[in-house]
Amino acid sequence: MIFMDANEALKKLQEGNARFVAGKPSHKDFVAQRASVVAGQHPYAVVLYCSDSRVPVEHIFDAGIGEIFGVRDAGNIVDSFALGSLEYGAEHLHAPLLVVLGHTKCGAVTAACSSDSAQGNIDAIVKEIQPAASAAGKDASKAVGENLKCVLAKLRAKSAILSHLEKEGKLKIVGAVYSLETGAVALL
Repeated sequence: MIFMDANEALKKLQEGNARFVAGKPSHKDFVAQRASVVAGQHPYAVVLYCSDSRVPVEHIFDAGIGEIFGVRDAGNIVDSFALGSLEYGAEHLHAPLLVVLGHTKCGAVTAACSSDSAQGNIDAIVKEIQPAASAAGKDASKAVGENLKCVLAKLRAKSAILSHLEKEGKLKIVGAVYSLETGAVALL
C-alpha cells in the first residue's frame, strides 16, 4: 500500500521517468506486486493519457502494479465515462495526483489540425480537439499543449468532484507532455 501526498506522488513519477529515459528501470517483483493488490488498490496517481500504443504509462513512469490508475482514450477526451473514471480514482481510491498526459506526434491532434472532420466515430474526437487545433493555428506540435489546456479546463468545469478535491487541497491536477523522441515527460 502506497500513501503519499501529491508532491511526493509527482516526485515519484518524475524520478520514475528519469529512470525510464536513462534506460535504468527499477527491478520489480510483479508476482509479489500482483499478490499485494488483490485485496484492493491504492494508486498514488491517476493518469488520463492517450490510447496511442507508443505511450505505455507504467513504463514511462517506471511504475509497478497498483501504482497508477490509468484512464485511456484517443486525444485525452473528457467525456462522462472518462470523468467518472477520473473521479473514481481521485475520490474513492484517494489518489492525491491527477496527471493529464499528452504526447508528441499525437494522431488525434494531428487529425484535428489537418481536417475539420473524419469518418465514423473518429469525427467526434476530431471535433472535440478542434478548439485546441484552432488556438494553435493548426500547428500539430503546438496543438498538443493547447489540447492539454482545454482538457484541464474541461475536467475542472465538468467535474464538481475533481474541482472540490482540488480546492480542498486533496488533489493536485497537472498537465504534462511525453516526448516520443526522448522518453522525457515535461510538466505544462
